[in-house]
Parts: sequence; C-alpha cells; structure tokens
Amino acid sequence: MEKELIYKIPSIYRDDFRIHGYRFGSGEKTLCIIGSMRGNEYQQIYTCSQLVKTLKKLEQEGKLCEEKEVLVIPSLNPCSMNIEKRFWPTDNTDINRMFPGYTLGETTQRIAAGVFEKISAYKNGIQFPSFYMPGKFCPHVRMMKTGYENVEKARQFGLPYIVLKVPKPYDTTTLNYNWQVWETDAFSLYGTSTEQLDEESAQEIIRCILRFMEGNGILKEEVTTPLESKVFSDREMVSVRPHKSGIYKSMVSVQERVIKGQLLAYILDACEGEIIEELRAPVDGVVFFEHDKPLVYANTAVIKLLP
Repeated sequence: MEKELIYKIPSIYRDDFRIHGYRFGSGEKTLCIIGSMRGNEYQQIYTCSQLVKTLKKLEQEGKLCEEKEVLVIPSLNPCSMNIEKRFWPTDNTDINRMFPGYTLGETTQRIAAGVFEKISAYKNGIQFPSFYMPGKFCPHVRMMKTGYENVEKARQFGLPYIVLKVPKPYDTTTLNYNWQVWETDAFSLYGTSTEQLDEESAQEIIRCILRFMEGNGILKEEVTTPLESKVFSDREMVSVRPHKSGIYKSMVSVQERVIKGQLLAYILDACEGEIIEELRAPVDGVVFFEHDKPLVYANTAVIKLLP
C-alpha cells in the first residue's frame, strides 16, 4: 500500500488543503473507490477506512492479483467534515455537482477537476454517495441510465437491488455520470446510513466490493455467493408524503415488507402532541427508503416503497 497526495490547494493563512489516496498494486488502472464528498458522510468515510484496512491485509497476504491497480480515496472534502458542514464551507457548493470540473473555476470546480484528472482513466469506479434527503436506504447499487451503464457488471456486487436512475439536467455534473461518459463503468453503492455509523452495513458494502474485485480478476480470495439482484428504475418507486408538517413517528423500518393500507407512520402536532395525520401504504411492497429526522415538512417524500 502506498499513501499518496492526489490534490492540494495552497493556503496563505492556514494549512494547505490536501486530498490523499491509498494505492494497492500497480499496472492496469482497474478500480477506483471514492468515499465521502460531503461533510456529513461519516458512514462513507468510515466504510472507506475499513476497506483500506482490509485491502492492506489482503495485499500483505498476497491475495491481490498482479498487474492490477486499485486506488481508494476516503474523502474529497475533509474541510467540511472538520466543521460538520455538509457542503463546501465558504460558498455552500457541492463537489458532486462540479464534475468534470474546471481548473480556473471556483474552489469546488478546481477540486473536482484535479481529482477527476487522476481518476478518469480507471476501468471501474465506485462511489459511496448519500441521498439529497436525510434517511435510510435498502443497500443497493445505483447507476445513471446514460446508455453506457453496465447492469451485468453491477450484478457482481451481489446486492439485492440495482436502481437505474434516469438523469436530470443537474445529474450531468455528478461523478457517476461523468465517469460513464469517460468510459468508466461507474457504480454508486448505498448503505443504510449517512450520519450514523453502522458496522453491519459497512461490512456488507466491503463484502460486495470484494465480490466485485474477485469477479473482475483483482482478488484471488473466494467471497460468499452473491444474491440475485432485482433491477428497476427509480421511477417505479412510490413516494408516501404527509399533507401536514410536524413530528414524524415511524411504525416501520427499512427493508420491511408492508401491505396496502398498513400504517407506516404518524405525524404529530409539534406543540400539542396530538396525531394530526396517519400515513398508510398505498401499495404492497418493500420499504426502500425512510426519512430519519424527527421533523418533516408537508409534501415531503418520507417513505419510498418498491412495489
């Protein structure tokens, strides 16, 4: 394992901004893994740290294949993480909306450009992102439906679900989208949490990556048999939205199977404590996503069901 500087921005008054990566093996640029891009993605950077630890051990045991190179970058935004702020501290911009970047642009554009220059040549790319709404997911692989997506290769992770997202205009500046355009097979891996550490979820994601590495000739170790993945479009999910704002009290959990009409959650009056709305399942299905904050706004998707 070699720790190397991926990108640096000199600073006049404080320490320089640095992004470090961990390189395993040498030769063909086979796999690049990116952890957190936002300052609240604690589960993502933790999962990367455990992956680095795992790969270091496998390399010492001689279980990584020769002539294959793997690069792991745990975080692209340590500054925001240091002050517990989701986006870039000075202008509140999102690095994952700045790809492929611009070397003469704003700070986040320059970070995206500097990093993308180093990672765009890899054959496979994996990102640990977080959703734009706070909540928990069923673990799954997500890909942009660009025409370049590789569904069969996504099955190698062995996760139960593969989600194909039809990109909107603002998605064209994400890492996943640009990796695909630059001929990298790109995959976003979603675990269950973002701001809370979940050891079981982290280990599940690591096992999935090891399965993927074995399937692509990077790892000699035999990993557990993968599950058969269900492939579907993000447009197939059914959103459950409250009509009123208030305190959110859930009655179900992620990955739970529910039937049409089943009680999913209560909305309580924040001051009087009375139930002001009941949320019920409009279809039979699986709870694929659930809001995990105490308060909710009206007309916000607090639960997404996979029919």
